[in-house]
Amino acid sequence: MCQERGLDQAAILDAIEREAATGDAGQRWDEAPIPDLVAFIVSRYHERLREELPQLVALADKVETKHADKASCPRGLGQHLTNVHENVLFPLILDGMGRMAAGPIRVMEQEHDDHREGLLRTRALTDNLTPPAEACTSWRALYLRLDALEADLMEHIHLENNVLFPRVLGDPHSADSRR
Repeated sequence: MCQERGLDQAAILDAIEREAATGDAGQRWDEAPIPDLVAFIVSRYHERLREELPQLVALADKVETKHADKASCPRGLGQHLTNVHENVLFPLILDGMGRMAAGPIRVMEQEHDDHREGLLRTRALTDNLTPPAEACTSWRALYLRLDALEADLMEHIHLENNVLFPRVLGDPHSADSRR
């Protein structure tokens, strides 16, 4: 079935195994204590991003160096990925600053909007993460890893913007803000 639809079965199985390994299947983060949610976001997303981004930059630079003469080469991707970063305000949240974190939260939400724009730029540089026919193994691996990074980043942004931040700010429409 995967082959008929042009899907990489190994990549799909790897993504399923990674998701299962996180141990968060069925976790209701909107009901979990805020410190537990913060710990999960830091370990699942922030640490992974800090590890993965330098490797992706190196891989993107390798692909650009090796394939710079090809029209399909994702020129500038390494530099673009270098610019992706995130400032962490979680110590402020964990110190119980609650509504006083509103300013830093607005800044982070703007950074999240910037990340969304960055993901769109990544897709533009990579023909929507579609490796060309002449792509080598490194090039294909780069695009698979970028796809996984995008999925993680979108989950990460969702958890922060739609679950954590409303709870920290005491949004009456969010689940209670149990600590």
